[in-house]
Amino acid sequence: MVIEVDPAWAPGSFLTLLSDAERDELLSLGTTRKVPGGRHLLVEGRQDTQVEVIRQGHVKVTTTVGGAPRLLAIRLPGDLVGEFAALTGNGRVATVTTCGDVVATVIRQAGFLRFVNEHPTVATQLTVAVGRRLHWANRRRTEFTAFPVQVRLGRVLLDIATSCGEAVGDGVQIRVELSQTELASLIGAREDTVQRALRDLRRAGLVRTGYRRIVVLDEAGLRALTEQAEWI
Repeated sequence: MVIEVDPAWAPGSFLTLLSDAERDELLSLGTTRKVPGGRHLLVEGRQDTQVEVIRQGHVKVTTTVGGAPRLLAIRLPGDLVGEFAALTGNGRVATVTTCGDVVATVIRQAGFLRFVNEHPTVATQLTVAVGRRLHWANRRRTEFTAFPVQVRLGRVLLDIATSCGEAVGDGVQIRVELSQTELASLIGAREDTVQRALRDLRRAGLVRTGYRRIVVLDEAGLRALTEQAEWI
């Protein structure tokens, strides 16, 4: 079966860092599959080592802390998942779950490593992609202690709306369903504190929320709120 894929890679994703020839060669190494929403592409703790390239849709990356899942990141079209296990040979450090239908190309560890070793520029771009992820994670950790919850929440919502947003009549709707528990884990806050912060953002006319749905109504206002905050 041939799966039609729209090559609309997310800005800054791994595939956008490669040349057309490198991208085509990488994708030719694997098998492309369509996975329904709510399915695991990778599971924390397992010893498999394949890499998956997200080609359509979005996935959530989670880890288990104290028996409960904690959201670490959202990956977009053009992103790699599973590269750490492929590079190190160690078990999976996180679970990757589809958000709605996802098209992904599965590449075996041996083929992926051979491709990276044969293309020094690809190895460099892989380092760049990993570095960006670490920078994002480190920035989040710094904000845990530097800014109040409302500011941290606003910054995360802006980041996600920029990467996973869709223009609607009165704003930008985040296309990934996010629970308050997941938002709390992203910004290092308690769920009840996130509830209050969302309430304040709604009252200020900056966002509209529904069940696992968020629309950013006033992007400029939300950005102004996050940029004017002082370090605490």
